[in-house]
Amino acid sequence: MSGHPDTAHAVGEVAGQVLDRLGPGPDVAVMFLSPSHVGRSADIARTVLQTLAPRHLLACSAGAVLAHRQEIEQAPGMVLWVGRTGPVRPIRLDAGRLPADLEAGSSVLLVADPFGFDADALLASVPPDVTVIGGLASAADRPGGNRLVLDDDVFSDGAVALVLPPGIGAVPLVAQGCRPVGDPFVVTGAEANLILTLGGQPALRRLQEVISSLPDDERQGNGLHVGIVIDENRSTFGTGDFLIRGVLGADRESGAVAIGARVEVGTTVQFQVRDAASAGRDLSSRLRRHRAKSAIVFTCNGRGSHLFGAPGHDAGQFVDRLGTTDVAGMHCAGEIGPVGGLHHLHGFTASALMLGTDDPLEDRGAPSTVAEVG
Repeated sequence: MSGHPDTAHAVGEVAGQVLDRLGPGPDVAVMFLSPSHVGRSADIARTVLQTLAPRHLLACSAGAVLAHRQEIEQAPGMVLWVGRTGPVRPIRLDAGRLPADLEAGSSVLLVADPFGFDADALLASVPPDVTVIGGLASAADRPGGNRLVLDDDVFSDGAVALVLPPGIGAVPLVAQGCRPVGDPFVVTGAEANLILTLGGQPALRRLQEVISSLPDDERQGNGLHVGIVIDENRSTFGTGDFLIRGVLGADRESGAVAIGARVEVGTTVQFQVRDAASAGRDLSSRLRRHRAKSAIVFTCNGRGSHLFGAPGHDAGQFVDRLGTTDVAGMHCAGEIGPVGGLHHLHGFTASALMLGTDDPLEDRGAPSTVAEVG
């Protein structure tokens, strides 16, 4: 990691750290760049390719970056992660779908621009026995402002990915950042992204009942969200059992509530609040059973100091629980990872691909990767 504001100096620092630790010629290099470095993405890629000679390079612009225990927010930051993983396959996703011929057991690191990206189509195309972990670029709030890098090509839209081979002890993790409040309700009326009725009552009435039951700090703090139940066969639901989506607004006349997703009649939903304590417990409990040589982390830009009061919470959890300082990643405008056997685009989560795992609960074979972060 480098926090130097000068781009040339920063790339020299991170490349030098990697050369000292691992030497040239890694199989893969992954970079995360803060907004101050976005304008020189092509120069950064050229320098890394010439200096380190990785077989493939993936990079993404982000509002904040993380490495080791640190998360650099609202300041210049550059992170370079490299690994010797075996053969890696680069993919430019112009059509918005993954190739059907990906090898079973492989893992996909994917970054995408949030504007115009069809996450549903892409995630529906994930082949069986393939894991996808990634996130949406977050350095800009307008189309064309982000940068994605694949080898020596720079893009301002779409998605790019690297396919990592099987047999490297790759295990995904998705931890959520919201706590359910009120009661779960079955959607009894819906149209597109509008929930019309919940349990036979206007959705706005249900929402107002939940809001009135909250303490003042939660009522006026982080805002309400809605959780869409992932597994309808469960009898009870708690943190981690939902896809979290924002509550976008409501219509007093009709009683409809607009959310950031389409829902079908018969779906179970429950309103949610962002909660630092619940988010910390969920991440800690999911990490507790794992040890790993390294992790690439995609955490929501609504977490960090916005949620926990200070930067470094998620990065520190990964370091402490996994037993490695080789942790690198970015803050995202949406996180990608598997939950309940299917891949989803999440909000307020910490999603990660852990590499070189040594977990007796996972029958993944002996890890064979050597991964370093600099």
